[in-house]
Amino acid sequence: MGTRILIADDDEDIRDILKITLEEENYEIIEARDGEEALKLIRSKPLDLALLDHNMPKMTGRQVCNLVKKDLLLQHTPVIMVTGKGEISDKIDGIDAGADDYIVKPFEPKELLARIRMVLRRTQRDLEANPLTRLPGNVTILNELSRCIEKNTPFAVCYVDLDKFKAYNDKYGFEHGDDVIRETARILLTAAKEYGNPEDFVGHIGGDDFVVITTPELSDKICEKIIHDFDEISPSFYNQEDRENGYIIGYDRQSKIHKINLLSVSIGVVTNELRDISHVAQIGEIGAELKKLAKSAERSNYVKDKRQTKP
Repeated sequence: MGTRILIADDDEDIRDILKITLEEENYEIIEARDGEEALKLIRSKPLDLALLDHNMPKMTGRQVCNLVKKDLLLQHTPVIMVTGKGEISDKIDGIDAGADDYIVKPFEPKELLARIRMVLRRTQRDLEANPLTRLPGNVTILNELSRCIEKNTPFAVCYVDLDKFKAYNDKYGFEHGDDVIRETARILLTAAKEYGNPEDFVGHIGGDDFVVITTPELSDKICEKIIHDFDEISPSFYNQEDRENGYIIGYDRQSKIHKINLLSVSIGVVTNELRDISHVAQIGEIGAELKKLAKSAERSNYVKDKRQTKP
């Protein structure tokens, strides 16, 4: 997928000018005619940048920007506010709402493109971030784990995995599966923000696998919050019949029918409290073992490493 930009403006002529200008640079464009439509698109499609007109019907650019920047999952989406000539208060409004930059109408196409390139460069915090959740991916996760080991201070690595996700994807399709993944990311970020340290780390390994890095004394609270929030929202991912049944019908490799429980979450928590951890692979091995143990409960569950190897 190329760089995808949202153009939100109630003026069709302005949208056309912006679209022509940006498509010449091979940007992929999606359009919104008002603030409500813009917000809906930002929440439903992975975007690289949003160009928001300050004055739009239903919801202003400032209001849309404000909601985007308050959303844990979307807050890294860059926003450029488009304001009318000389409307200083609009510029200040936009910046106050968290916009990354603004441009004044009428604008020079070259200036607009230069500003877009600058904002994209500035906000490209992590080139290998997962495109679905915008969370840091494997390279950053490995670097973060290495840093924990080098610092040799107490850490807890929570490996988070969804149970029955393949069966869910098979029945409901990848689009609904993506919604579940995005919602899971939001749950993890919320838990880390509410119960963790300011510098705690949330990463997306891939698929339905995530990692939260915190300190041992806070890991229980974070895991409990993740489980509580996930179990609360999990039924809403299903249609009424499946929700009432509490399971979906699936098939094994021999085409035998199985009742498959609703989605749950399993977490394996690796800490260096009771054992020495000297390399990243060790964390992965212990995490996989603990996660397997957590999954055996057949419900949302977490298992924390209690084995002692330190003298």
